[in-house]
Amino acid sequence: MLFNSLHFLIFFPFVVIIYFIIPNRLKYLWLLAASYFFYMCWNPKYAVLLLFSTVITYASGLLLERAGEKSRKWIVALSFILNIFILFYFKYTNFMLGSLKHIFSLFYVELNVPTYDIVLPVGISFYTFQALSYTMDVYRKEIYAEKNFFRYALFVSFFPQLVAGPIERSKNLLRQLAEPKHFDFALARDGFLLMLWGFFLKIVLADRIALFVDTVYGDYETYGGWFLIIATMLFGIQIYCDFYGYSVIAMGTAQILGIHLMENFNAPYLSVSVSDFWRNWHISLTSWFRDYLYIPLGGSRKGRFRKYLNKMIVFLVSGLWHGAAYKFLIWGGLNGLYQIVGELLQPARERLVALLHLHKKNFSHKILQTVCTFIFVDFSWIFFRAATLRDALRIIRQMFTVKNPWILFDGASLYDCGLNIKYFNLLFICIGTLLFADCCKQKGIQIRREIAKQDYWFRWLFIVFAVCCILTFGIWGPEYTESNFLYFQF
Repeated sequence: MLFNSLHFLIFFPFVVIIYFIIPNRLKYLWLLAASYFFYMCWNPKYAVLLLFSTVITYASGLLLERAGEKSRKWIVALSFILNIFILFYFKYTNFMLGSLKHIFSLFYVELNVPTYDIVLPVGISFYTFQALSYTMDVYRKEIYAEKNFFRYALFVSFFPQLVAGPIERSKNLLRQLAEPKHFDFALARDGFLLMLWGFFLKIVLADRIALFVDTVYGDYETYGGWFLIIATMLFGIQIYCDFYGYSVIAMGTAQILGIHLMENFNAPYLSVSVSDFWRNWHISLTSWFRDYLYIPLGGSRKGRFRKYLNKMIVFLVSGLWHGAAYKFLIWGGLNGLYQIVGELLQPARERLVALLHLHKKNFSHKILQTVCTFIFVDFSWIFFRAATLRDALRIIRQMFTVKNPWILFDGASLYDCGLNIKYFNLLFICIGTLLFADCCKQKGIQIRREIAKQDYWFRWLFIVFAVCCILTFGIWGPEYTESNFLYFQF
């Protein structure tokens, strides 16, 4: 079930109404049933995998609380091995077999490797990492071992953030689920405004950009040069709006139920360095890798070389987490390399700034840093968006070998790639709205809170206007075929 589907618009109000009228002792059980129903709408049989991960990590938590120090490490290891094995089988089996065949072919050995028809269960990477973080938190004694199995099962399967995050920590979500919630109108109104913003990002902005990007990337041999440059720039915005939109809708739905989820994005494209970008992009995953991989590897405590090696390992693993393909490894490695090179060149950059008498706190200097950061990050998105690594390399070649800057000014070429001039102008207005909202967010201004301070007639008028804009300018398929969120494939 998708957030942007008619089914969800029926399902969610029903869940909310029942949740707030039933007795407190039944509330978490109702949310658990709703969460499993939500997940089983994709493929009922894969709920078994969700249950398996839940049982393993729940049992691990109980055992960790009772075991001695030597046994605790083995319990954590076993929990990780079992969960990662399931994730590996469904996500990486064909990739590893194909890689093995390719390696043997380099030595002129023909390896007859079977290909398995394995369907990737939706959200498996997200809920597996969430469950494993609980095991590690109990091991570190940062959270209690939950005794109530059904309440813990709700923590793993909580439907707003089940299939695409944010990857919640037990210290935040599990404690909230332990307390029954009562309806709070102000909180619900705030959550509804969050949902509207998320729908705007997904349906109006991301899905509209997709029309142009899919056209150009789908026929990159025809659309070379500046077509691909514009499409790549727009894809950077598309994936942000698509994933940010999901996260915001998840936060809004949870907030209506009285539960606060963590912020997953913090105006990442206003970052002044690639390191800064990754502190603000997919925060729940970045912090997961920091706490459960980078720091255990030694972090920055064992010298500069180990620090850079650990950082590269984290980003290569992050690339593989996103998908079982070499293009994702390149994407992850490129972002890791950006940060390592950036740190190595920091002294030289500082000397250059001093030599040129530049002022780092000036607006113009920050704009330059932001633009450079966007260019580096956006270039890496080519590997993320392209169908294969080979396609990505061909796209880069097409970008730099085809010279066609006139398409930016002829008033026709760009408007024949899925979006006409009217919708292109609308797209730029929407991107301007996003930029304004991110600038406000970076300065600590929450627009929805400012709206809530206004008189009731203004608040209702704004909500009606927002709904009308989404319905009028949203991208709707034939017979309302809602589009998937990009991060569902991970």
